[in-house]
This record gives sequence, C-alpha cells and structure tokens, in this order.
Amino acid sequence: MNNNKHSSGNIFSSLYWKISAIFLLLLIVIGFAYVKITVDTTQAYFQEKNQKLNVALAAHLVEEVKPTFTDGKVHEAAMDKIMHSMMATNPSIEVYLLDNNGKILNYVAPYKKVKLKSVNLSPIKEFLKTKGEKFVKGDDPRNINLQKEFSVAPVLEDGKKVGYVYVVLASEEYDMAASEVFDDYILRLGGKTMLLTLGTALIVGLFLIWLITRNLNTIIETVKKFKDGDLKARIPVKSKGELSQLSTNFNDMADTIVENIDKMKASENLRRELVANVSHDLRTPLAVIHGYIETLMMKEGSITKAESKKYLTTILQSTEKLKKLVEDLFELSKLEAKEIEPHKEPFFITELIQDISQKHKLLALEKNITIVPAISEAIPMVHADVSLIERVLQNLIDNAIKFTEDGGIITIETHQLEKNVEIKVTDTGVGISENEIPYVFDRYHAKSKVDSIDSDIDSRKVSTGLGLAIVKKILEIHNATINLTSKLNHGTSFSFKLPVYQR
Repeated sequence: MNNNKHSSGNIFSSLYWKISAIFLLLLIVIGFAYVKITVDTTQAYFQEKNQKLNVALAAHLVEEVKPTFTDGKVHEAAMDKIMHSMMATNPSIEVYLLDNNGKILNYVAPYKKVKLKSVNLSPIKEFLKTKGEKFVKGDDPRNINLQKEFSVAPVLEDGKKVGYVYVVLASEEYDMAASEVFDDYILRLGGKTMLLTLGTALIVGLFLIWLITRNLNTIIETVKKFKDGDLKARIPVKSKGELSQLSTNFNDMADTIVENIDKMKASENLRRELVANVSHDLRTPLAVIHGYIETLMMKEGSITKAESKKYLTTILQSTEKLKKLVEDLFELSKLEAKEIEPHKEPFFITELIQDISQKHKLLALEKNITIVPAISEAIPMVHADVSLIERVLQNLIDNAIKFTEDGGIITIETHQLEKNVEIKVTDTGVGISENEIPYVFDRYHAKSKVDSIDSDIDSRKVSTGLGLAIVKKILEIHNATINLTSKLNHGTSFSFKLPVYQR
C-alpha cells in the first residue's frame, strides 16, 4: 500500500512540475511578446503623432522661403534661407528639394550623408491626397529600406508644379538620441510591468495548477484502488468541470463493471445449478434404462413375454423423458441466448386454442379431466408468432394436466381488452402455496414444487421443470408477461396478453 502511495505521489509531483515548467515558459514567451508589441505600438504612436503635429511644416517652408528652380537646380540663396529657417524652427528635421519625378535636387541634412538619389512618390501623393489625415511613411534618403514620418508640399511657379519640399521629421541623429531614451524608458517601464504581471500570473497559475493536479491525484489513487480489487472505490465529485465529468464517468463505469460482475456471478451460480439439475435428471432415466436392459440381459431365456414388454415399455418411457429433457434444454438455451426471433403474423387465437384442446383431450381423458375452451367468436386476430404461442399454450395445458387430480376441469378463456386479447388457462388442481409463487418460473422449480406439495402425487406429474421457464421466455420476446394466481388445493390460473392485429 505504501508503494502505491509513493507511486501516486511521484506521478502527482512529476505532473505538477511539468505543467508548471510549461506554464512558466509560456509566460516568459508571452512577456517578451508583450514588451515587443508595446514597444512597436508606442513607436508607431509617437511617429503618427509627430506627423500629425508637423503635417503643415513643409507647406510653411515653401510659403516662407519660396524656393525657385532654374534649369532643374535650386538657387543657393534659397537653400541658405531654408537652412536658417530649419535651424530656427526644428533642428531635428531634414529637408529635401525634389523634382516632379522624386529626384533629390538639393537637401539640408547633417553631415550630408545621403544614400538615395530619388524618393518614391507614392507615399508623397497619398499624403497630399489625404492632406496629411492618413498616417503615411516615406523613404529616408539617408537610410536605404527604412521609412519615416514626413511632411511634404508642392513647389509652384506661375501656378505650375515644379517640384516638392520633402521634410523628414526625425533625422538620424534625432532617432539615435530618442532611441537611447526610449529604449531605457521602455525597458524600465516594460520590465517592471512584465515582472509584476508575470509574477502575479505565475503565482496564481501555480496555485491553480496545484488545485487541478491535486484533484487529478485523487482520481489516480481511486483508479489504482479499483484496479487492485477495491470495487467500492469511487471518486468524490464536489464541483463541475471536465475533471468532475471524468470522475462521474469513471464512477458510472465502475458501477456498470460491478453490476456486470454480479450478473456474471449470478449466471455462474445458475450455470452450476443447471449442470447439477441436468445431471440429476439425466442420471435418473439413464439409470432406469441401464437397469432394465441389464435385467433383460440377465434373465434372457427365463423372462416371460409380459415381463419383457413391461421392461421395454419402461425403457421407452425413460427414453422419451430423456428426449423431452434434452429438447427443452436446447429450446430454453436458444431463448436465453436470444437466438430465436419471433416471426409475427396475424392469426385467430381462438382457432389455435380449439386445435390444441383437441390434441390434449385424449391425454386428459386418461385422467378423467375435462378441457373446456370457453372462447368467444368475436375475438379479433392477434399479431404474434403462431408456432411460439402454440408452444406456450401446450406447456400451460401440459402443466395443468399434470397437477390436476382425476375429475378436475381445465378452462381456457379469451377476453378482448381494448387493443389486447387476454388468454387465461385455469385448472382445479393442487394449487401453489403463496411462498412458492415467486419461484414458479425458475428452472427446475416444477419438480421441487410437486415434491413439496404432495409426495403421493403420481410420478408422471414430475416434468423436466423447464416448461414454465420456456413459457416466460417466449412471452418476453413478444414483449408480454405471464401472470399467475393460485391458492393451495384450489387450483391455479395463468394468463397473458397478445396485441390485436392492426390492419
């Protein structure tokens, strides 16, 4: 038991730390992604704000400086004036004079490090079209493949556009200085935020993982107990959720397994009882057959014809009883295994009762018993397997004849009850005690019933004990039940219902 607990504890501990490690790694990845998204979003925010604030800067330069072009070149006096105006307004900008094709004609930029010869006009046209309302990035002439926020305005001479004043709002030097401050600020702010957020999430997450794995550990221990033979072990269900559903499903499965085990035990007990009873019933007629054949052989030449006939008759009766027992066993086994399917068809139950009554009249007359078919001509057709229902009626009438004394009466009645027809077989025989009634349809009960009622009853009344069990099984596959009422020494009545045939 200690080994089981140790094993469960190891599973719990291992699972807890594995999930915790994965959760921590996930939090770290999310944390870095959070910082990266925050940095990018903040930078985009400042760039868009810078462009919005300086959307008219290029237009102001054009209006103030009024740069002139001669043969595609800008006058030096205009460039000096632009330099003076730029230094006075915003030293962090770069100014470029472009022709109509975007070619850089001249510029005012620190250290004069310009790598591009022309600027893409698409962002410029987009900016002018939306009048700066839409955030657009343009080329940075000092950095290939890098785009920055800008302001632009067309240069007009005699109402004709001759070029553009293109202003990069964040020079390379400005970016370097701002980046140092920005990175340090973001690192401090983002680092604190990330540590605080991740720390809180980690503590809460580890606690929740512990709660989940603790419940999972209870499930593991219960499953191990059940596997080790504790069939009463069940998982306590205290809340809702997936683990609760898992626990409920396990408990239901365990109940089903225990129920099936109980059924198997009952079936095994029944099988043993059946084997014992069958062995007993087979032994009796076989012993009789063996004994009389042995006698015939021993007395060969000295036995009279009358004695020989008597012995052979007894042997024949024993073989018939043996044959009947085997047939009944075979039929009951097929019914219990559900190998027999009823082939239902419409037929008149009254006609079937008349035929069966005629067949049993000779046997009844031998015991001075009267069979009375009390049936109505107005009874409609029923829907059932005619051969199986015939077997039911035969068994019930056989049973009534066996347990009815000389001079008794057997009545077969039919009654229509709405959508059903009730068939009732009543005798005036020995009856059944109240304590015996619940067990009448059990295998081999008929034999014990006879012995307990009256030991003087003729041995011919002792059946295989399977007739009523067969009746019950046949009616069950017809979705019908057999009902029994009886009083000791006053007779017995069996009844069942069959559905009326619906045209």
